[in-house]
Amino acid sequence: MSIDSRQVAARMTEAVPFARTLGFEFVEIAPEAEGGVRAVLRLPDTPDTHNHVGGPHAGAVFTLGETASGAVVLAAFGQLLDRVVPLAVRAEIAYRKLALGPVRATARLGRPPAEVIAELESGRRPEFPVRIEISTDDGTPTSEMTVIWTLRPQ
Repeated sequence: MSIDSRQVAARMTEAVPFARTLGFEFVEIAPEAEGGVRAVLRLPDTPDTHNHVGGPHAGAVFTLGETASGAVVLAAFGQLLDRVVPLAVRAEIAYRKLALGPVRATARLGRPPAEVIAELESGRRPEFPVRIEISTDDGTPTSEMTVIWTLRPQ
């Protein structure tokens, strides 16, 4: 699988202007084994995104993780957008440690794309997880998140 990182980033910021508002940086969008996809996004450290204790606001961290998961979905299933709409079904986040400074979200597709597409082709509406680890720039984990997505036929 070949992924054009710049195209995915451009499509994401066009479709989700809030990602641009928060200043997310698309660090990497790359294929993984078995057709999987990984996306790494970064939230710069700015006073406008801080909370009352000087770290990134929980809402900004959540949005970073959800946006990274959306980049994974777009990279994995973008070829189907003429007939499906990707939708987040539910999300869960666990804030484990105070993050200070810039943070990164690393998202990974939780099911092989071929399996999801086969389910869609059989007439069912697939659901699939995207797991996200959020960490400081030096790699210290601060939060864990899972977003469950679906592909709704148009």
